[in-house]
Amino acid sequence: MNRAFNRKKDKSWMHTPEALAKHFIAYNAKFLGHTEVDQPKGTEVVRDAVRKLKFQKHIKKSEGQKIPKVELQISIYGVKILDPKSKEVQHNCQLHRISFCADDKTDKRIFTFICKDSESNKHLCYVFDSEKCAEEITLTIGQAFDLAYKKFLESGGKDVETRKQIGGLQKRIQDLEAENSELKKQLQVLEEQLMIAQVPPGNSMSSKTPTDIFDMVPFSPMTPLVPLPASNGSAPPPPARPTEMRRDLFGAEPFDPFTCGAADFPPDIQSKLDEMQRQRWRGSKWD
Repeated sequence: MNRAFNRKKDKSWMHTPEALAKHFIAYNAKFLGHTEVDQPKGTEVVRDAVRKLKFQKHIKKSEGQKIPKVELQISIYGVKILDPKSKEVQHNCQLHRISFCADDKTDKRIFTFICKDSESNKHLCYVFDSEKCAEEITLTIGQAFDLAYKKFLESGGKDVETRKQIGGLQKRIQDLEAENSELKKQLQVLEEQLMIAQVPPGNSMSSKTPTDIFDMVPFSPMTPLVPLPASNGSAPPPPARPTEMRRDLFGAEPFDPFTCGAADFPPDIQSKLDEMQRQRWRGSKWD
């Protein structure tokens, strides 16, 4: 292992100070995970942690699980571990809590650092797998330490307290974001339950009388007509049946001039009708 903090005086760093002080340097890597260690530094301590996490990596591969990919954002304030797609911060390792950083000379893909957890105060060793950038990432973290130390000397130690306050605020923001996400999920569940409660049961729709396209109840000759009650509460009288009589195509009574009474027509018309009646009688007689 190679400890990245032992910088030679003639070493030239890879990035400009402004890139690490005002922004960050991003790298992609596979995250093997983190494990608790007994000491804040040491080659043997890191080697044991790498061996342990590599063994867990082989077990996950045999079970069909893939090693998750992450994005590392390195600056003078620390190392952030993010999801490369959603950009959600998974771990925020503040620089003043990182006590050791190294890359594996026997396996050039592996690099690691030890950071003290802000909540449990335990030392955790983070292990990563990067096929091409393991050594470069280690040197970038070392450059961030160098710039942070220079800034510490220039500020007389006040900058460290500021970074601690900023780190505490960032942790609080992460907690609030996680709490907000959980509340959104609970609200969504309540809205779905409310929508289900407002939907009427299926049997209530089947009891409704079907209607046609004009929203009218279809007529059925098999359905008896039920008379509506009268305004005084008593049942209305049954409808009177009209006297059956022969009617023509238009619903009118047929006209028969020979069956009409004499009082229905004037005298001159009545005399003509009488004459026609006599001629009709004579013709039927001779026939």
